[in-house]
Amino acid sequence: MQRVTTRNAAFQQWEALLTNRTKRHRAGETLVQGVRPITLAVESGWTVRTWLVDADRSLSSWAHAMLDRVRTQRFAVSSELMRELGGKDDDAPELLAVVATPPDDLGRIATGRRAGGDDDAAFLGVVLDRPTSPGNVGTVARSLDAFGGGGLVVAGHAADPYDPRAVRASTGSIFSVPTVRVPAGRDVLDWVAAQRSAGVPLTLLGTDEHGDVELADHDLTGPTLVLTGNETSGLSAGWREACDVMVRIPMLGSASSLNAASATTVVLYEAVRQRRAR
Repeated sequence: MQRVTTRNAAFQQWEALLTNRTKRHRAGETLVQGVRPITLAVESGWTVRTWLVDADRSLSSWAHAMLDRVRTQRFAVSSELMRELGGKDDDAPELLAVVATPPDDLGRIATGRRAGGDDDAAFLGVVLDRPTSPGNVGTVARSLDAFGGGGLVVAGHAADPYDPRAVRASTGSIFSVPTVRVPAGRDVLDWVAAQRSAGVPLTLLGTDEHGDVELADHDLTGPTLVLTGNETSGLSAGWREACDVMVRIPMLGSASSLNAASATTVVLYEAVRQRRAR
C-alpha cells in the first residue's frame, strides 16, 4: 500500500469528494464514511474503487472483512489525515471507501411487483422536488428503505444525495434504495408515462396542508409515487398539475406544516399500514 502522510494531490482529491459536488459529479465518485454506510455500499454491490486505511492502528475484524471482500487499490493514510476525512474531530476512522456513483438513469428504478404479486409488493417511490437540505434527502432515503420503497428521484436544482450529510442522514440507505437525479420534472413525467404504457398504473400523489383528501382516506395500496415539495415553497405548479391527488396530513397542534422529510415518512408509513391491513 502506498502511504499518505501529507496533504498531497491524492488527499486533496479525496477531500474534494467531501466538499465539492461538481468534482464528485465529474469524477463519478463519492467518499463514504462510517461502518454502516460502507457495509451497505459493499453489500448492495456498489463498486469500491479505493480503500483508505488508517496506517497508525490495528484494524478491526469488520475492516479486515471489508478489505477481503473487495480487493482493490489501497492507501495507508496517517491518523491525522484520516480524522480530517472522517468528519469527526475526536476520532479517526479505521477505514474509508471511495465508491463509484451509478448513472442517473430512471431505468434503475423497477416499478413492477415482486415475485408473488401480492398487494404488499406494489411499487412505492418518492420524488423530491428541488430539496435544499442534504439531511432531508438522506432521511427520505432511510424512510424508503425502512418501508420497502423502490426508488427515490431528486428533481431539479437540488441537494446532492451523495453529499456526506445526505449519506450520514440516510445511515447508508442511499446505497440500498435506487436514487436518481434528474434536471427537471419533465424527465420524471415522461418516465411515468412509459410505466403506465407498460401496464403499471402509477398514481402521482402530492402532499399539501390544504390537500383535497385526508391521507388515511386515500387508497395507497396500488403503485404510488409520492411527490414532496421544496422545504420553502412546496410543490411547483407543474408538479401540482401533474398530481392525480393531493392529500393532507391532519395537524392538531400549533405547527402549520411538517418538515418535508417528516411528511414524506408519514405518507410512506400510511401506505405500508394500508397494504399490511389489506
